[in-house]
Amino acid sequence: MAFKTIMGQLDVDSIAAPRTAIAWDLAQRHEADLIGFCAAEPHFVMPTGTDDCAAARAIWAQVEELEGRLNCLEEEFLSTVNGSNRASWRGEIGNPSRQLAINARAADLIITGPPIGNLVFDRHRTLDTASVILAAGRPVLVAAKGTAPIKADSILIAWNDTREARRAVADAMPLLIHARDVVIATVDRGSPTHSGTTADVEHFLARHGVKARSEVLDARCCEPADVLGRISQEMAADLIVLGGYGHSRIRERTFGGVTRSLLRTGSIHRFISH
Repeated sequence: MAFKTIMGQLDVDSIAAPRTAIAWDLAQRHEADLIGFCAAEPHFVMPTGTDDCAAARAIWAQVEELEGRLNCLEEEFLSTVNGSNRASWRGEIGNPSRQLAINARAADLIITGPPIGNLVFDRHRTLDTASVILAAGRPVLVAAKGTAPIKADSILIAWNDTREARRAVADAMPLLIHARDVVIATVDRGSPTHSGTTADVEHFLARHGVKARSEVLDARCCEPADVLGRISQEMAADLIVLGGYGHSRIRERTFGGVTRSLLRTGSIHRFISH
């Protein structure tokens, strides 16, 4: 597998250049096309006594405002990529999470930014990262805060023997084969584990030209996410590869503890598959 097309998601209320630059840098290094994407939708609560015409005008005013923002973001995006014919733009009126998941069919990888820190945000204008991870059917690379490029020189694989983790390792192969240091980390919480699984992963990666080593992390006295964070600092990792574990269809936006904690971490790039 190779990344032939990367989709860089942008927020309607943020400037385009920083995240576009990150996505464009990765696309160029992998000789991939880049699609810039942004979506948002109007949201209007009709005041008591307002007639239908006034409500319609208010909705159209929001649509016009959003279209103006999308046009500005398109110009900024195309300027950042210097008008390259390997970059294209998609701006849509619609729910940002749902529209991104639908448009993910056009790309091998989605790049987005760190999730909103608080629990209350406008889902009509802001991406729900967890929903996209679970619905897109494509890996999602959640960029760290700031403008640091995605070098992926040193990669930490947060491993447990699940479908999602196996999917993440396979999806991340275009990055893993270029990394200088890859660590497969499993977390020991004092319960029985399936022996030999990391050895299988090492052999699998070796057959693809990836030299990796394994680490077993003792998390009996602390949170697994904290232990993974510590080893990522020790090895100077700039990317964590992990599976996105949804608990159920009913609670589809809810992740397990480790995935949820690492998703909120803004200091490192995260590559997540479901």
